[in-house]
Amino acid sequence: MEEPVDTATAILASAAVLLRERSFDDISYRALADEVGISERTIYRQYPTRAHLLAALATWIEQTCFPLPPFVTVSDFCAAVHERFRAFDAQPAYAFVGARASAISPTLDPEPAYITRAIEAMLDVAAPTLNRRDRRRVATALCYFSSAMFWARLRTGFDLDAAEICDAFDRAAGPVLAKLPATTRSRPTTARETPNPPVTAWAEP
Repeated sequence: MEEPVDTATAILASAAVLLRERSFDDISYRALADEVGISERTIYRQYPTRAHLLAALATWIEQTCFPLPPFVTVSDFCAAVHERFRAFDAQPAYAFVGARASAISPTLDPEPAYITRAIEAMLDVAAPTLNRRDRRRVATALCYFSSAMFWARLRTGFDLDAAEICDAFDRAAGPVLAKLPATTRSRPTTARETPNPPVTAWAEP
């Protein structure tokens, strides 16, 4: 019998429910099958390995729990990243799944993530004259600094909260954004202002 079209989505949604009670490593295919009400074999057909399940779950969580606010300008992008980090802080178990998935080798050969395409589109508008090499470097760096992995490293490695991670993002992204024409840069509203901030690429010309 042909499986329902939404079986894959049901599996991911149920895995997200189980994440509220246990870590990803503690979610067995048997427990997941019981949660969905299907056989383990059905789950294996959808996700042959746990790496496949992790990658798909991270993408689903990204789309459903952490939708990125739209942005066109550099300032809009920075504000969107701040909102993204605050959302990660509110649901850390989900954010850590995204961070872990980005650290493994690709298994599904997915299309570029929405944030990657959005950053590239922003650069097309903000810096149309930027040479291809620098454009790639800027896009790659901004993708990392706005990622769940960046958030997770600062959260677990330095015990920073969302406001502190937003500040770290601003300072890390500053030198990268310095490659953009000065007219495209402006200082975003940070989650927490610090006294006597150093002069960085955020400064208005």
